[in-house]
Amino acid sequence: MECNLDDIIKQSKKILLLSHVNPDGDTLGSMCALYSAILSKYKKKADMSVVSNIPFNYNFLPNINSAQRYFDQSLVYDLVIALDVASIERVRDAKIFFDKAKVKINIDHHKTNPAYGDYNIIEPEASSCGEVLYNYFKRNAWEINEDMAVCLYTAIMTDTGNFRFENTTPNSLRAAAELVEKGANPNKLYKLCYESKTKNLVMFQNYCVNKAEFINDNKIVYTTVYKKDLEKFNAGDDYTDGIAETLRAIDSTEVSFVVKEVESKLTKVSMRSKKVDVAKICEKFNGGGHTFAAGCTIKASVKDSINKLLKEIKL
Repeated sequence: MECNLDDIIKQSKKILLLSHVNPDGDTLGSMCALYSAILSKYKKKADMSVVSNIPFNYNFLPNINSAQRYFDQSLVYDLVIALDVASIERVRDAKIFFDKAKVKINIDHHKTNPAYGDYNIIEPEASSCGEVLYNYFKRNAWEINEDMAVCLYTAIMTDTGNFRFENTTPNSLRAAAELVEKGANPNKLYKLCYESKTKNLVMFQNYCVNKAEFINDNKIVYTTVYKKDLEKFNAGDDYTDGIAETLRAIDSTEVSFVVKEVESKLTKVSMRSKKVDVAKICEKFNGGGHTFAAGCTIKASVKDSINKLLKEIKL
């Protein structure tokens, strides 16, 4: 039996929506879409949590300014909903609110999601969490207003790479078409998401791409990002977004990855591939994601993390 959001929201006074660390267009778009839905349908204002900086190119999302970084940790919510959070550990310090909540809901599309909520709305076949929400709204006759349409379209567009990735399906395209009818402007949203990069971000990404290492007849390509690199360009955490995709786009590449130094013996990894199931590789390091796009955190130095990953890649 499907989770009845309608009854749960009606019975909840204090509601919190959670996005994952290093937020992307899907987690932020989904969070803002549900915020707008709750506000429109129930006249209730939910709290929204972000545990790291919001990338500047998503500042256009309706109600995104209501999202907060820090909350009083003594707060107890009636309802906490995690959106696009493959593992609850990805909400970092905000996990305390999820753990203490009277009702916990997990809405996601990652096949590696372990269904950690009291109620779980998980559709691994969906392109994005935005599409999962869209499907729920349609099944349950929730009206989609213009703000919701903008947010949901952004979520679907960004997680499908502007409808280029393997997760683009007839349903995701049908959803996008209806969202355009509801007020989402494809040209405007594309420019906001993909053509609003700062010079500094472009130069940083070019720097990272230029020092990429190619191995195994150029089938595997990776690059490293050290803290000193981030400091040199005054770069934010979101500056590495898209680098793995750029490397995957090389015709010889089968697997690409970016290893970013968090601490001397802690690295964050973003993996992409054309054929290899990188989610299985990342699962070995307690990460996960999609078949051709996944990530993990490894408790090792950059060099050791690279060696660990290379041992797991089977071509």
